[in-house]
Amino acid sequence: MKKGILLHESDDDVGVATMDLTVGEVIQAVTLEGDPVAEIELVDDVPLSHKVAMRDMGAEHDLIEYGRAIGSTSTDIAAGAHVHTHNLQSNRWSGRSQIVEHHGEQS
Repeated sequence: MKKGILLHESDDDVGVATMDLTVGEVIQAVTLEGDPVAEIELVDDVPLSHKVAMRDMGAEHDLIEYGRAIGSTSTDIAAGAHVHTHNLQSNRWSGRSQIVEHHGEQS
């Protein structure tokens, strides 16, 4: 089984493609430590360093990567799909990001 998806946290909604992935391939997803998490069949081509959906998600789902919500899905996304700007809106630019405290001050 080819290992080609890296997960920052084992229960993240998306992993990162560690190589160009092709629709129809079955790819092993592993954690940063190399522990196997799941096998995913690609439903889209996914370029190197882009996100791959680890599970089916509905529209307006708070997408988890790095163990935290990074954005919200703008459409339904199938497991094995390419996740990028066409189906994910970043929290960073949407005004939905959490307030960050730095040295006791809010920013």
